Amino acid sequence: MTTFQRARSEEQRAERRRAILATAAAMLAELPVAQLTLNELSRRVRLAKSNVLNYFGSREAILLELLDTETREWIAQLGEELTRTVDPASSAAERGGRLADAMVETLASRPMLCALMSAQAAVLEHNISVEVALQFKRGSIANLRELVGQVIERVPELGEDGAFRFIAAVSMLAGALWTHAHPAAAITAVYEADPAVAAYRVEFAPALRMALDTLLVGVLPR
Repeated sequence: MTTFQRARSEEQRAERRRAILATAAAMLAELPVAQLTLNELSRRVRLAKSNVLNYFGSREAILLELLDTETREWIAQLGEELTRTVDPASSAAERGGRLADAMVETLASRPMLCALMSAQAAVLEHNISVEVALQFKRGSIANLRELVGQVIERVPELGEDGAFRFIAAVSMLAGALWTHAHPAAAITAVYEADPAVAAYRVEFAPALRMALDTLLVGVLPR
């Protein structure tokens, strides 16, 4: 295997970390999260597996950092979409609807984020150190506060508690629905073979939008 020379400065180490993360992100454009292995990642980034582990500690730590980065980029994208589409003069219901539309559209445009969200609790938060877990959770709290601020700015009727509950539910629903909307090959084959079964197939964007409508009914004051 051809390997990089040993990193001797903090900048070189930072560059190695960026290379590992970029390679993992490129792999997730081709593979499901479950099929991204350290062996293949190490081969593509041209580092020994032990060297990759020196930088991150585990495959899951790499993916958690990608999840945090993708989440922050999504928050920025969502903010731009909300600024463009939400009319402050419209009713609370109309602004809530545009909020739901923007969340669904921006999430659907980020398949890697949705895939990582779907694996977070069951996979990514395992096999990591306490230090990595603490760093990730602190980042998650900061991201949540940013999202709450964006939501309250456009739909203040939700209040801080309502915005928090809405965002928490969106995150969990998006991950779960993404998993069901991207089933294993055998299940996909069944949907294609039997129209009666295919009627129960989950389409990510419509299913999430319908769920958010229900959420908004519960959290918007009447």
